Amino acid sequence: MTITEADRERVRRRYPKQRFSPAVLAVLGLVVLALVAYVVWVATSRANPQVSGRIDTFAVVSDNEMTATLTVDRPDPSVAAKCFVIVQAVTYDRVGELWVQVPPGTERLTTVPVSVRTFKRGTAITVESCGPAT
Repeated sequence: MTITEADRERVRRRYPKQRFSPAVLAVLGLVVLALVAYVVWVATSRANPQVSGRIDTFAVVSDNEMTATLTVDRPDPSVAAKCFVIVQAVTYDRVGELWVQVPPGTERLTTVPVSVRTFKRGTAITVESCGPAT
């Protein structure tokens, strides 16, 4: 059985050439590898923050004040920390905010009482960020 020119043309139409050259595929592979490496690096560096904080309890004192108990976790308690606390109204508007300074201590977990003045009645208080004090 011999292959005719018509057979070759039929096979060529059935199996078209690759859309991407090996060089383009290699570059795309390197880009994907770099993105995966970046995601792994970000995930591992952010997995264990130097300082973290949480609100354990809070109370609405008045239409213009909220109090809370902030617990700060520092693996190295000798490092001073600061946390940014925000108060939100029932409409999710930010109605108060406060930077809380936490001095160096001896315990990993430090509990700090917080009082935030608001311009409207607050319903929730959260820690937006914590980090070493600079």
